[in-house]
Amino acid sequence: MTLSGKRAVITGSTSGIGLGIARAMAGAGADIVLNSFTNTDDDHALATDLSDEFGISARYIQADMSKSEQCRSLIEESGNCDILINNAGIQHVSPIDEFPIDKWNAIIAINLSSAFHTTAAALPKMRAAGWGRVINISSAHGLTASPFKSAYIAAKHGIIGLTKTTALETAEQPITANAICPGYVLTPLVEAQIPATMEKYDMERDEVIKKVMLERQPSREFATVEQIGGTCVFLSSPAANQITGTTISVDGGWTAL
Repeated sequence: MTLSGKRAVITGSTSGIGLGIARAMAGAGADIVLNSFTNTDDDHALATDLSDEFGISARYIQADMSKSEQCRSLIEESGNCDILINNAGIQHVSPIDEFPIDKWNAIIAINLSSAFHTTAAALPKMRAAGWGRVINISSAHGLTASPFKSAYIAAKHGIIGLTKTTALETAEQPITANAICPGYVLTPLVEAQIPATMEKYDMERDEVIKKVMLERQPSREFATVEQIGGTCVFLSSPAANQITGTTISVDGGWTAL
C-alpha cells in the first residue's frame, strides 16, 4: 500500500506523536506538511530530513493553532490537502473551580477549535480532488474522564463529536473522518517525566511505569508513536474506505475497563 501522490498536513508535528505520524506517512510515500507555532531553522530542517530519508516532498509551515485565521491559512498555504491529521494539543491540570480562564480558552482553541478551522478549509480541496481523509487525534480521555483535566477532556470529547459530524457530512463522498484515541504514549515529553516520578514514589523505572504512570492502562505498556502513525496509514488506505465516523482506541485496554 502506498500513499504516493497524496499530501498529508499534520498539525503539531515537530515532536512526539505528530512527528511519529509524519514519519509513518512519509514512509508510506505521502508528501508531508509539518507544522508548529515556532519558525526556527530546526523546524525547517525536520522537513528537509524527512525529504532526504524517505524521498518525498516535505515542507514546514508555521501556524499558531490557537488562531483561527492561521489554522485556515495553513491549509491554504499547503496547496493540496489530501490527508488532514489534526494532532496539535496542549494540557493543563487544575480543579475546575481553580482552572485559569486563559488556560481553558487556550486548550479549547488548540485542541478542538483548530480542528474545526482546518477541516472547514480542507474539505473543499478534498471534494475538488475527489478523495480525502480527516484523522483527528483524540485520546482515551475523549471516551472517559479523569479529575482535574476538565478543558482537555472537554476538548477531546468534542473532537469525537466533530469527527462524527464531519463523517456524516461527507458520507456520500470518497472522504472519511475518524478519530484515534491513544492512551499513554511514550514520547520524549513523557520520557522526561519518568525520573521525577521515580524520585517522588521511590520506585525503580519499570515499577513506576507499571504501577503509577500506566495504572489505568491494563497492558502496562506504553503505546508508541510508530503505532499511532501506523494507524493513520491504515485509515488512509483503501482498506479503510468504509471506516468513517468512528474511533480507534490505541490504549492497551484502558477504555475496556
